[in-house]
Amino acid sequence: MNHSVTIIGAGVIGLAIALRLQDDGRQVLLIDPAEPGSGASFGNAGTIAGYGCVPVGTPDVLRALPRLLLDSDSPFSMPMEALPSLMPWLWRFVRASTPSAANASANTLATLLTQVGPSWDRRWRALRCEELIRREGCLYLYRQAPSPRAFDFRLRERLGIHQQLLSPNEVSTLEPAVAHHSRHGLFFPDAVHITSPAKLMQQMYRQVMRGGAYHLRAKVTGLKKEGNGAVLEIAYENRHDSIRSETVIIAAGAHSRELALQAGEQVPLDTERGYHVEYTLDKLPLRRPICPVERGFYITPMEGRLRVAGTVELGGLARPANPRQWALLDRGARVLFPDLPTVTSEWMGFRPSMPDSVPVIGRARGVPAAILAFGHGHLGLTLATVTADLVAAEVSGRANAPAACSPQRFSH
Repeated sequence: MNHSVTIIGAGVIGLAIALRLQDDGRQVLLIDPAEPGSGASFGNAGTIAGYGCVPVGTPDVLRALPRLLLDSDSPFSMPMEALPSLMPWLWRFVRASTPSAANASANTLATLLTQVGPSWDRRWRALRCEELIRREGCLYLYRQAPSPRAFDFRLRERLGIHQQLLSPNEVSTLEPAVAHHSRHGLFFPDAVHITSPAKLMQQMYRQVMRGGAYHLRAKVTGLKKEGNGAVLEIAYENRHDSIRSETVIIAAGAHSRELALQAGEQVPLDTERGYHVEYTLDKLPLRRPICPVERGFYITPMEGRLRVAGTVELGGLARPANPRQWALLDRGARVLFPDLPTVTSEWMGFRPSMPDSVPVIGRARGVPAAILAFGHGHLGLTLATVTADLVAAEVSGRANAPAACSPQRFSH
C-alpha cells in the first residue's frame, strides 16, 4: 500500500496533526493499535494550560528531590528496581534542572504556549464543540503564601504569563467550597478546561474520518528509509504487512522511542505514569480546576463528576498500575472535600516525558521522510494544535520546527 502521509499514533497529538494536514488538503492514514484518544489524551486533567511554561525539573525541585522520594504522601515516586534503567534519563533530568537549563526550557515552552489560545480557538470553531469548553481559569492552592521570589513565579513573570496572587479571602470568593481551608492562591485567569476529554477525542476522530482519513488498528513494528519516503512494517490480526508512505509522523506518545531510534534518532524519552480517580456528583463543588500544589494533582470539574488527576510515577510501560497512587489521590482529595462519595472509576496511563520537559518536534536524520512529534509530558492536550501547526509547516516545507525542539538537541 502507498500513502501520502502516515501518522503513527491516534492520541490528541496525532489527531490534531491529522486535522491540520487535512486543512492543507492532504490525505492521511492513521495507525494505532488502540482506540483513538484512549490513552493519556483520555485520562488527563482536562486543562489547556497556557501558563505551563515551568519545566518539571527546576532548581527548587532538585533541592526537594530527596524529600519527595522519602515522603509516603509525595506526588513523585519511583520503584527502586527501576532505578538502573532510569539512570540515564535521571542524569539528564538533573542537568536540565539547573537554573540556566531550566530557564532555557521555559523560554522554549513559553514561545510555544503563546500560540495555544489562537490555535485551539481555530480548532474549537472547526470542531463545533464549544459546549465542552470552560473559560474559568485555573487556581493553585498553597498552605503558605507563595513567594514572588520563588523560581517558578519569577520565571512566569519574566515570560509574561498572566498570574495573580490571591489571599485566602480572595480564594474563598472564587471557590467557596475550599473557604474553610484558608488557603492562599495563585490564579491563572486565561486557563481553559475541558468538561470531557473523551468527548473531545471522539469529536476530533469523527472530524478526521469525515475528512477522508483511513484508520488502521495495527502496531508499527519497523520503519526504514526507501527512496524519498519510508516503509513501515505493521502487525495486526495475526498478519504482517508493509506500507509505503511519502511522509511519516511519529506521534505515538510514550511508545515513540523505539520508532525514533529506527528513524535514526536516539531520544531520551521515558514514561511518567499518570493516574486519576473520579467521583460521580449531581452538584459539582468547583467552577474551575484547582491544584493543591503540595500534593501535585489537579481536581477538575467535568460532566457530572470530579476528576482528580496527577502525580508522577517513573516506572516504564510494562509494570502494572500501582494502587497506592489511586489511594494517594483519593486521600488527598478528601482533605479538601471530606464528603466525597466512593470513587467511581480509576485510570492509569503513560505520559511521554522528556528530561527537559520540551517536546520533540522535527525531522529524523536516518529517515528524512519521518517527522517526530512526541514527548509533551504534562502539556500534550495543551500543545496539540500548536504541534500540529509546526508539523504541517514542516510537511509542506514552509518552515522548520524550532531548533530547541529538535531531536538532534540530545546529540551535543
